[in-house]
Amino acid sequence: MFHKEGSKIITIALGLFTIGLLTASRFLEKGWLFYLIITTLIVLLILILQFFRNPSRIAPNDEGVIVSPVDGKVVVIEEVFEKEYFKDKRLQVSVFMSPLNVHVTRYPGAGEVTFSKYHPGKYLVAWHPKASEENERTTVVVKTEKFGEVMHRQIAGALAKRIVNYAEEGDAVEQGGESGFIKFGSRVDIYLPVGTKIAVGLNQKVKGASSIIATA
Repeated sequence: MFHKEGSKIITIALGLFTIGLLTASRFLEKGWLFYLIITTLIVLLILILQFFRNPSRIAPNDEGVIVSPVDGKVVVIEEVFEKEYFKDKRLQVSVFMSPLNVHVTRYPGAGEVTFSKYHPGKYLVAWHPKASEENERTTVVVKTEKFGEVMHRQIAGALAKRIVNYAEEGDAVEQGGESGFIKFGSRVDIYLPVGTKIAVGLNQKVKGASSIIATA
């Protein structure tokens, strides 16, 4: 299954693949150059298709846990001062996504959306220390039963040029439900109350909606 955000790009990619295949077949003999071009076209098409894949995920539906909002690798676990919404100290857990990861963003916990805001910005590499404050990003806060308000922030990377955010203030959302999509490489930060029990370690690989990030 492919995500709806990729429908236009996938259609264009299939069209270009078909044109390239027909052109190569028409004007080139079946030698090394022909097969190189065909192989390159196939690889590019596969990369685009796998980027926009949208596998079915079943969240634990447990108020006592926070799940990862995305697929990727945990690159930050630290106490920070969050100055956009909470304006106090929070535990930050950051998950970096490579272009090979699923890029659907999911709600880490169930509850009501109390804040949702888009910020235009730069396209620094996703692991840059200032990326969470200067890059294109969206901030979403969900009021949960066990953890109170939990924030997740989509951050565009050097390749990402568009963040899609479905969250609207007042929405009632489910754990693991789709919150948005980030195109072509990025990072998501989760901000939790200080004292929350973190259930992952640095460099650990996680899956959106299924890997447990924290417990109450």
